[in-house]
Amino acid sequence: MEDSVDRHLARWRGKAPYDELVEGVVTRMQMLVKHLSQTKAAALAEVGMQDFEFETLHRLEAHGGSATPSVLAGELMLSPAGMTGRLDTLERSGLIRRVRSSDDRRRVDVELTGRGHELWMEAMEIRAEVESGMIAALSPGDRVTLDGLLKQLLHNVESTR
Repeated sequence: MEDSVDRHLARWRGKAPYDELVEGVVTRMQMLVKHLSQTKAAALAEVGMQDFEFETLHRLEAHGGSATPSVLAGELMLSPAGMTGRLDTLERSGLIRRVRSSDDRRRVDVELTGRGHELWMEAMEIRAEVESGMIAALSPGDRVTLDGLLKQLLHNVESTR
């Protein structure tokens, strides 16, 4: 069974100094990430969302539907101005609302609306289908093995930072 990476490796064989096995593993991971990114973007488009909208709603859901703009900005690695612009867009779309804190009137919380939650759930269902479809080629045992191997790789990278 030949894939696009096999053809890539054949084109470069003997022309560049690299370990072919390492190149194969890394290039396949890159291709899978690219494919996953494209299919997830298409899935979000089905529900009329862009990735930045989904990611913001996703973070809000992770916080039980409410968080401060500064918490969201930190998790999404955005500047305060960038976060404000994103929240403005989501608020205009009716997916979030800003609410003054009852404890501290200077603080504003961001809350998911019912529509925001529904749209997030719809997107999650489509994304889950996409991810499951991608992994469907593997047996349950192979999935466990792959997960363990990827965990080892990620742990190695994260521990050397």
